[in-house]
Amino acid sequence: MRKICFYDTKPYDKIYFDLYKEKYGFEIDYFEPKLNSDTAVMAKGYEAVVAFVNDTIDAKTIDILYNNGIGMIAMRCAGYNNIDFKAAFDKIHVVRVPAYSPYAVAEHAIALLLTLNRKIHRAYNRTREHNFSLNGLMGFDLHGKTMGVVGTGKIGRIFVGICKGFGLNVIAYDPYPAGNSDIRYVSFLELCKESDIISLHCPLSKETHHLINQDNLEVMKKGVILINTSRGALIDSEALLNAIKEEKVGGAGLDVYEEETEFFYEDKSYSIIQDDILSGLISMPNVIVTSHQAFLTKEALNNIAEITLQNLTDYFDDKFLENEICYQCIKFNSCDRNERKRCF
Repeated sequence: MRKICFYDTKPYDKIYFDLYKEKYGFEIDYFEPKLNSDTAVMAKGYEAVVAFVNDTIDAKTIDILYNNGIGMIAMRCAGYNNIDFKAAFDKIHVVRVPAYSPYAVAEHAIALLLTLNRKIHRAYNRTREHNFSLNGLMGFDLHGKTMGVVGTGKIGRIFVGICKGFGLNVIAYDPYPAGNSDIRYVSFLELCKESDIISLHCPLSKETHHLINQDNLEVMKKGVILINTSRGALIDSEALLNAIKEEKVGGAGLDVYEEETEFFYEDKSYSIIQDDILSGLISMPNVIVTSHQAFLTKEALNNIAEITLQNLTDYFDDKFLENEICYQCIKFNSCDRNERKRCF
């Protein structure tokens, strides 16, 4: 059996990977620490590593893995902005899970919106203390409001469909519009000006870093609601906090945060959070922060385990790596993979 190691392990990871490891012929050792330059040496003696979105896979980490015989990093997620692909190129192959359950993420975005709008979180806490007052719990009809969707990949398009079911008027921005769709595309500036609600469903890149910033917040409608289930750094968090304090933004549902690595997925209930912006956001009555859980459904975890282990199987069997990504793919959109070969 092939030996692989697994970083940043959570109990739900083991449940689903243990279901399939024998089927695919793998022996898995689970490590609790995140993958970084301090923990990469733990991979010595293994043939591949399984990593996650909040691991630090920089040049130093990659060199340590490579020097210890690791030829494959299997990301058990869609995101890959935490990887130095330039350092990895020609050394370590990187694969990911591009789509595990777009429904899970789209549905969580709607859950955040509904909870924010109808103050479900506040009503829940009140009634547990036998406070049945309705004061301060007023929301608004979603029907007829304008939803601005940024990014219309699989998740974005599913989210658009859900929004239309609520009777929302949907507009969207995407530099690469979906073909054969009835989605109404507008410029990003127009989307910011017209939307009552804005939901982000795009990847993080140099172009989208701080896509929501002070300048864009200023042109938005007073009381706009922002939803982010994609990547934290799409939003300038300090600018968002200021806009909430100034009552420019009427609410924010955040499943991601740009400095989340130290906090999300961990129990910090006995700690003082040394991040004033995160603490400030959490303290706001019109902000809901969930800890990057939009993907967390049974169906998604099942798909993540199977696709990750299939990616690893294809690597060891010298097959084409359908879900491989590399520096050439990202930088130049050109590598050997375009000819159904491996990236290098």
